[in-house]
Amino acid sequence: MPHIVNSGARLDRLPISRFHWRVLWLISAGAFLDAFDIYLAGGVIAALLKDGFSTLQLNAVFVSATFFGMLIGAGLAGWVGDHMGRRYSYQTNLAIFGIASVAAVFAPNIYWLIAFRFLMGLGLGAELVVAAGTMCEFIPPRYRGRWISMMGMIINSGLLVATFTGYFVIPNLGWRVMFAIAGFGALIVWLLRKRMPESPRWLESVGRLQEAEAALQAIERETEAQRGTLPPVDRFRNHEQGRVPLSRLFAAGMRGRLTAASLTVVAVNVSVYGFVAWLPTFLVKQGMTIVQSLGFTTLMAFGSVAGALVGMLLADRVARQKSLVATCLIIMALGFLYPMMRDPAAITVAGFALITSIYVLVTIGLYAYVPELFPTELRLRGTGFAGMCGRAASISTPYLAVMLFDRFGVQGVLLMVSGVLACLVAAILALRLETGQRSLEDSHEDLPGAFPESITVGE
Repeated sequence: MPHIVNSGARLDRLPISRFHWRVLWLISAGAFLDAFDIYLAGGVIAALLKDGFSTLQLNAVFVSATFFGMLIGAGLAGWVGDHMGRRYSYQTNLAIFGIASVAAVFAPNIYWLIAFRFLMGLGLGAELVVAAGTMCEFIPPRYRGRWISMMGMIINSGLLVATFTGYFVIPNLGWRVMFAIAGFGALIVWLLRKRMPESPRWLESVGRLQEAEAALQAIERETEAQRGTLPPVDRFRNHEQGRVPLSRLFAAGMRGRLTAASLTVVAVNVSVYGFVAWLPTFLVKQGMTIVQSLGFTTLMAFGSVAGALVGMLLADRVARQKSLVATCLIIMALGFLYPMMRDPAAITVAGFALITSIYVLVTIGLYAYVPELFPTELRLRGTGFAGMCGRAASISTPYLAVMLFDRFGVQGVLLMVSGVLACLVAAILALRLETGQRSLEDSHEDLPGAFPESITVGE
């Protein structure tokens, strides 16, 4: 039997230990702060306008700078993460985000604030790409769905925390304090993350075998000290691939995966930024009171956490394909029903169900399914490319949503969202690739040149 590191099988057979909890909290903490920063923008731009620090037009530039930065950051994070390592990428993007957020506290005018916001966007776009991919590489497959959902719950709670923090902080302490909270929090997490190891899967894939072996042995020693003798390794594989060019991402066998991943991220962004974010405005236009409309914001905050909880219940019990297809169909059905309702109780229940369903798609699709689709050597570039497509959708969708609403009413917007969700359903069904409850390596055995020298114990 050849001497190989065999990182995938060795990580997959580990019982859950303090090591896994540490990875979960350190990765999720950085991603939570990024989500917090994304959602604080609504309260901040209102305060900027009220204080005379900005105008409506410059506020729009501020928001656009965020999304353009996130688009570029998603692509850069994928390249850096696959070439220089997961640890290097997530530490770099968190440092950029943290420093830019602290600098925003001292912005002398709106133009400097927009520049700092663009830099924040680079880190914001990068963090989720690296966070989801890195988590997938450490957590054993039998637990991966639940643990990714726990990460999603922590991230999604950024909306709830930002909403309530902004409610108390901005009127009393000013908008600059919101950036201070995000920036100093990010720098604290950056320091704590220095204790995290590099992904052994990535180290082995690029041929850094001694480092991969050392990282694995340290993880195994820590786990064994807490949980006792480790289970035996049941499979031996050589994961070494060397440096893989970007062109492999678009090769035969990968194009279908890339399409499904990109449509997943686009569907999430279109649902959130093209429908959910605008629905309170649409409801007011249709004659509902502003109180009913603003109540939807509260539903969105709590529904984001509820969606992650539902994802946690489903992720390791229901196949990824079935759960994603069912969730898309439920979103489409609720999306058509919700604007037609007038009874306050029905509006509340259906609205909460709609937001929860959308965040189930976020949790299972964005955080679990997308990074699972790609092999280790392409995972972050594939996730980053999909993220760039999603960010492009988040930039263009609001304008398209307003145009469709003006011409066709809310039904036109619903058709746009439903069309994207229908394309995602078709892509998932056509790909016929189940990634849940499987080793990351098992999901990629059909790819050309994948995992040479594979040996299963007992054969």
